[in-house]
Amino acid sequence: MKAEQELGRFVCRTSFHDLPPAVVSATKDQLLADIGTVIAGAWAEGCEAVVAMAKEAGGRPEASVLIHGGKVVAQQAAFVNAVMARALDFCDAVVPGAHLGTAIIPSALAAAELVGGVSGADFLTAVSVGTELALRLNLGEAEYDGFDPTGVCVPFGSTAAAAKVLGLSEVETWNALALAFCRCGGSFQANVDGALAVRVIEGWVAETGVTCARLAGHGITGPTNFLEGVYGYLHLFGRDRVTGGSIVSGLGTDYRAGDLVFKKFPSCGATQASTQLILDLIAEEGIGADEVEHIEITVPPYIHKLVGHPFQVGSNPKVNAQFSIRYCVANALARKASRLAHFEEDAINDPDVLGLVERIEVVPDVALDARGHTAVDMRVFTTDSREYLRGTDVAPGFPQNALTKEEHLRRFLDCIEFAFQQPPGPMAADKVAGIIDSVAHLEQVRDVRDLLPLLGA
Repeated sequence: MKAEQELGRFVCRTSFHDLPPAVVSATKDQLLADIGTVIAGAWAEGCEAVVAMAKEAGGRPEASVLIHGGKVVAQQAAFVNAVMARALDFCDAVVPGAHLGTAIIPSALAAAELVGGVSGADFLTAVSVGTELALRLNLGEAEYDGFDPTGVCVPFGSTAAAAKVLGLSEVETWNALALAFCRCGGSFQANVDGALAVRVIEGWVAETGVTCARLAGHGITGPTNFLEGVYGYLHLFGRDRVTGGSIVSGLGTDYRAGDLVFKKFPSCGATQASTQLILDLIAEEGIGADEVEHIEITVPPYIHKLVGHPFQVGSNPKVNAQFSIRYCVANALARKASRLAHFEEDAINDPDVLGLVERIEVVPDVALDARGHTAVDMRVFTTDSREYLRGTDVAPGFPQNALTKEEHLRRFLDCIEFAFQQPPGPMAADKVAGIIDSVAHLEQVRDVRDLLPLLGA
């Protein structure tokens, strides 16, 4: 059987009862994380603009705009909700930088409204199979070579989730995935330059899911050999280093949800290890910011290209700070924490933090590649000639160093606390509790649309 056909069959034939408990648990972690980031990110820069554009465009009111309210065309709802979910960069991801749930969940939710609702169990299944496809089509740093992984592998996930919810046939799902292949793209230059395009790419990926599924449902075809064809995904993006057999090996039995990353801190995944190291040093040695003369941080070359460059506040301070090891370490050293509020413009422009940034150097070392994607060595020099060396191979929230359920809940509550400072103000405590309980028991929910009133829709 062709690899392309196997992917479509997996999407169509998988039921909730086929999902291992660990996969269901990981999917619920995704939902809690990304609902939290929608709530916290709804008023972030650019979000009100995309909401206004979607509403001004008109069309049939098919699916809900979360938090802001109102209904728009389904693919536009997916786009807007994904932009909000990604805006604070505190969502689930996978090495080397694909953000999955913030596109897959909005796509599946918009599709659920299109069909008049689906059960919580069916929704969990759709998000799970979409996540599995994105994980299997995820590539390595060498293959991406600057492409944004979110824009390359996640369109398959958002499309699979929407196709599952819409009840497409195996042939239609095959075509939907093939159409998604035609939409793959995006560059990490947006991250390096601190552009709002980072969150917009997430929106495009969610929109692609709904659009491709709807097109396929109306008989529009895509390239049959979208994976293994002469100009297919594995050639163009995989650079002929990945095979169709490796993509589908163990499909349906060997799930890869354990590869998901849930960041402990609200900044790029490539900054997590450095942030944790400086916080650990503070806790262990009682070191204060005024005692630090210089910090040298060594990272793999790929990480250095993404987040190791000199920090500039620039025209988009939040994104620049999220994608800067120097800022993240200076912030944690100054404030002894890393919270969403610390990535707001006033906090970023704090002279004390900016002064610390100047004392931090980040250098690349190819030798760290052998230790893993998130390997970091940190050397801290104090004003009284003390020297501390700390290192780690696995950042918090990454596989082999996963967050606890308590830490997942703390992440969500940080989002809620941050949202209190934004319009329209504090969310009612019963709504917060309702979200937590609904996600925890989603397989028992009759209709996933019951979540919408809790999210301002």
